[in-house]
Amino acid sequence: MNTPKLLPWYAHKAGVSIERAEILWRKAVREATAETGWVGNAEYWGAAMDHFIHLLESERSTLCTPQVVPFVRSQYRIWRLPLLAMEDMFAALQDAWQRPLRAPQKTA
Repeated sequence: MNTPKLLPWYAHKAGVSIERAEILWRKAVREATAETGWVGNAEYWGAAMDHFIHLLESERSTLCTPQVVPFVRSQYRIWRLPLLAMEDMFAALQDAWQRPLRAPQKTA
């Protein structure tokens, strides 16, 4: 049985090898055949893809790969905090410096 053309993309997204994704695809096809009783119609392919995605998600949860992206984003925010504070301070200083110049002049 042919695998979906997007199988490498699904495998990469889940963090599994293509060979493992092919094994999971064959298992999903078997489960879809048992569930629907038909082969080749739209219901069958939908069930196969649903089972395949579910199997990939469960495979992904068993892997011990660290999720680095949230850590890097939090470090980026922490690194930017002093810069944001300095930007706010300069804006306040500029406003304080310009305030006396904008005040209306009283004429006697």
